[in-house]
Amino acid sequence: MERIGEPTDKKCFACPVKCGANRAEKAGYCGAQGMRIAKYYLHPFEEPCISFSKGSGTVFFTGCNLKCAFCQNYEVSRAQRGMPVSPARLADIFKELEEAGADNISLVTPSHLICELEKTFKIYRPKIPVVYNSGGYDSVESLKRIDDYIDIYLPDLKFYSPFLSKRYTGREDYFSVASAAVRFMAKKPLRFAEERVTAAAENGAEKKKMLSGLIVRHLVMPLGVSDSFSVLKWFKNELPEDAYLSLMSQYTPFGEIAAFPELSRPVTAREYNAVVNEAFALGIENLFVQKRSSSGEQYIPKWDY
Repeated sequence: MERIGEPTDKKCFACPVKCGANRAEKAGYCGAQGMRIAKYYLHPFEEPCISFSKGSGTVFFTGCNLKCAFCQNYEVSRAQRGMPVSPARLADIFKELEEAGADNISLVTPSHLICELEKTFKIYRPKIPVVYNSGGYDSVESLKRIDDYIDIYLPDLKFYSPFLSKRYTGREDYFSVASAAVRFMAKKPLRFAEERVTAAAENGAEKKKMLSGLIVRHLVMPLGVSDSFSVLKWFKNELPEDAYLSLMSQYTPFGEIAAFPELSRPVTAREYNAVVNEAFALGIENLFVQKRSSSGEQYIPKWDY
């Protein structure tokens, strides 16, 4: 029997928007009709424990339940491109990435595709870790449907302020929804492989391979230091000590930001360093930081479909 609020083949309630669209016939709020992907490949530029040795087997899905004005993957999030795939074809893509040596399978922007992913995993469950890489605006009820298939959660926690989240994403309830989802994700136990690799490009530092756990990403925004501080305090006070935090400096002016003049520039070194220093001051030890050279359109993927 169908339970109210669950994703079905006829009405989509997979994400917190719960638009109820029949995506076999028309696009939902996410912009997606059916399941489409814009690219899949071995991605070398994720957190070191995710990209690890040969890269993360990344699948970029088309459509998104957030309308971030500054989205770096704008064409994909707005469903302006993408190749239709069935659950059976997606299962084959998982196998292709495994055979290519991927260290994991990373599902990028999957929040609106829970029903399709559940079908895919029932066809084939990857033999390597599966990463759920979302914007954080996730339904806990939907996450429970596929949690057994997910090894690593890699959500964004974009904003604490309802004013900022409404201004930039269209969702005033972003933090209340995302924080509940991240609390659920934090139940995933932290595990690393015994295997390590030495990264010559990182001054000989050793990299560990994550097998299970939570990494919360937070993108520092122009004029957003105060809101970032609120996110950090919540992270420190509400999540277990084994949760990881990834502070990103890669904001690049992109998308439809003409109405937001404050978004017309990258983050300054002073802004980013202030947030990093606050993380240290709060005692957050499991921390990834990013080089400011990571900002730029050269890091935006070239879409295949």
